[in-house]
Amino acid sequence: MPTLTIEGHGTVEVEAGKRLVLAIEDAGVDILHRCGGWARCTTCRVEFVAGEPKRMTRAEHDKLESQGNLGAFRLSCQCQVAEGMVVRPLMRLSETDMEDPGSRPADTIEPRPEWLG
Repeated sequence: MPTLTIEGHGTVEVEAGKRLVLAIEDAGVDILHRCGGWARCTTCRVEFVAGEPKRMTRAEHDKLESQGNLGAFRLSCQCQVAEGMVVRPLMRLSETDMEDPGSRPADTIEPRPEWLG
């Protein structure tokens, strides 16, 4: 199983291909995902310190591009865990006045991914 390092939290073993947002949350990090993992809100944003995936879903690309954030960060709801990833979650529930992080995203990437790159 791949290892995922979450800055400020530590390293965990995660099933290959698991949605990154779920791996981060299941590791005990209070990452936001206000839209439920549909690439609509950008609150699940992460910075890759290492191991950034080369491919991206069309939904992630279009959302980041429309907001002028393409290349600034990635959406963890649209990424799958792979070996060697080191991430820094950029929006956490504990840093807001929100009551919850959002509804738990599904196990599979939504909308159905159209992969670019």
